[in-house]
Amino acid sequence: MDNINRNLTSEEIRQRALELGNWFHNINLGGVQTAPDHFLGDYPAVKWRRFANALPTDLQGKTVLDIGCNAGFHSIEMKRRGADRVVGIDLEDMYLEQARFAANLCGVELELRKLSVYDVAELGERFDIVLFMGVLYHLRHPLLALDLIREHVVKDLFVFQSLQRGSPEVEPLQENYPFWEYGVFERPGFPRLHFIENRFSDDQTNWWIPNRACSEAMLRSAGFEIIDHPEEEVFICRCGKPGRGAGAVYPARGKAGD
Repeated sequence: MDNINRNLTSEEIRQRALELGNWFHNINLGGVQTAPDHFLGDYPAVKWRRFANALPTDLQGKTVLDIGCNAGFHSIEMKRRGADRVVGIDLEDMYLEQARFAANLCGVELELRKLSVYDVAELGERFDIVLFMGVLYHLRHPLLALDLIREHVVKDLFVFQSLQRGSPEVEPLQENYPFWEYGVFERPGFPRLHFIENRFSDDQTNWWIPNRACSEAMLRSAGFEIIDHPEEEVFICRCGKPGRGAGAVYPARGKAGD
């Protein structure tokens, strides 16, 4: 990337990157790849190139929220397009430290906070673009997360990406199904959210994996209008009409000591 801090040698960058732990984002820092042996190849750049043209190239005057920012690849790309402010949130201290290091070397300013997707209301503002890349399947309560994002932080564009499995077909849905309907649930294009009880890809945080129909249905249900589908796992949305029963459900708080 451009604007690399010339005060650090390649060996110093490599050593510091190693000290910051295992990187999931392979970022080129002055010729040093942070995850050169990534099992998905040059990730996430290889996927980014498939849908980058679907997003505005000039983000001057815009604000961006990157939910689950990891090491900051997408946040940095948003700053490189001229975004006025980019806020990245993640719950993992290691990823936030990686993002700080990468942003500093790339000469961009990111606002990084340790925050859960379930607590986005604490940000107290809406953003022109909200990125939600590779997070849904790590959540025990995925639809709640989408409801909270829609309710609290999306002003204009919402960029959603999720691991998907199952059929890429999308079954046209009826408004209602009778109690004795069985066949529709066997059709490959009916919305299906696969539950992973133990692990998937050696990761115990991989809880739910949707098929394409489910990704689309969940987005609509949370109140998003899909306006583009530039890559098989990526959906670009705007706020639309909330679906049936839409709106974040907040659990009752127990009394102190419960």
